[in-house]
Amino acid sequence: MSEAKPFCMSKQEVWDAYTREKANQGAAGVDGQSIADFERNLKGNLYKIWNRMSSGSYLPPPVRTVRIPKANGGERKLGIPTVSDRIAQRVVKSRLEPAVDPLFHPDSYGYRPGKSALEAVGQARQRCWRYDWIVDLDIKGFFDNIPHDRLIRVVKPHAKDQWVVLYIERWLNAPAQEEDGQLVPREKGTPQGGVISPLLANLFLHHAFDRWMAKRYPQMPFERYADDAIVHSRTEREAQEVRAAIAARMTEWGLELHPEKTKVVYCKDDDRRRTYPNETFDFLGYTFRPRRSKNRTGKFFINFSPAVSDKAVHAIRAEIRSWDLHQRSDKPIEDLSRMYNPKIRGWLQYYGRFYRSALYPPMRQLDRSLARWAERKYKKLRGHLRRATHWVARIARRDPTLFAHWQMGVRRGSRAGAV
Repeated sequence: MSEAKPFCMSKQEVWDAYTREKANQGAAGVDGQSIADFERNLKGNLYKIWNRMSSGSYLPPPVRTVRIPKANGGERKLGIPTVSDRIAQRVVKSRLEPAVDPLFHPDSYGYRPGKSALEAVGQARQRCWRYDWIVDLDIKGFFDNIPHDRLIRVVKPHAKDQWVVLYIERWLNAPAQEEDGQLVPREKGTPQGGVISPLLANLFLHHAFDRWMAKRYPQMPFERYADDAIVHSRTEREAQEVRAAIAARMTEWGLELHPEKTKVVYCKDDDRRRTYPNETFDFLGYTFRPRRSKNRTGKFFINFSPAVSDKAVHAIRAEIRSWDLHQRSDKPIEDLSRMYNPKIRGWLQYYGRFYRSALYPPMRQLDRSLARWAERKYKKLRGHLRRATHWVARIARRDPTLFAHWQMGVRRGSRAGAV
């Protein structure tokens, strides 16, 4: 290793980081450079990243702030690094992740290789059947409030390479650039949207929450996906106790539980018939609540189960409306299938895993939109929405593979307004 290049990293590591970033197709940062722009001088740009990182002279540019509306009327701030910076972050992540991921708790599911949100939902579902109570945790502004000193303290023991810590510190301290161009210094937090941020968040909560819970409350299992977590307990008293203890623990680590959004919930079903103010909670796009279900013998019973949340259904409906299918009468139905099936299939694969029938209403809305498209496209159907609805139902019966949701097994027909 030469004196000019004190940090040992290979050009292959930078290339691998680029290929992963290219597959991700992220947005442009403060420099306005897209992946396509970056690739116009691919060799030179990748060499520049390697040269600066291996010499210790790499300085991250500001992070572009983007505000995303939230369902409750607020805003979520995302921080979008430049393409070059995301590649640099991936280089560091590829060094740190193999060292820390094997140490993480098995019930930490967020942004981990081989783990998924649906796994977390499924595990929560099983445990809600065995435990009467849960604590639904909400950490107030988690990504924006992680204390830098605490975070670096938990990174250092796991980082074999000095430059991993160096660059993480620089990313944490990189300013945010607001939409008006103003630079805002950041004294705490790691921006949502950064490549390295989810790994840092997991490492922080591994020490602040997971290990502590496993040691202090081993009898109370939990599921955590990044900062979204629920804890199971057998009694209300136990649930209230652990809620207070977690609140104190978060305060020690520079964070705060949201006082209104953090709640104790009763998992009511046929065997738990008492009534409490909180008998429902949302977790990873699913709403858990008492639901009418049918057992193998055809008998109905009340089961505490997850199904697609109202917020998720609202988002699906809004996206379907945004497609303006009735204005695409220039396209054949096969083109519409190719354009929208990937999105529809994604909804079904994620939200259809549990209590799939909760997806029927938004999918019926999609078929009504297709009927309005058909009414406008074909002269014989103009002004006859009912006839157009029958036409869509016939196409669905004739070719159920054309649209992904036509294979769900929903009853088809005009009276149902159906799929």
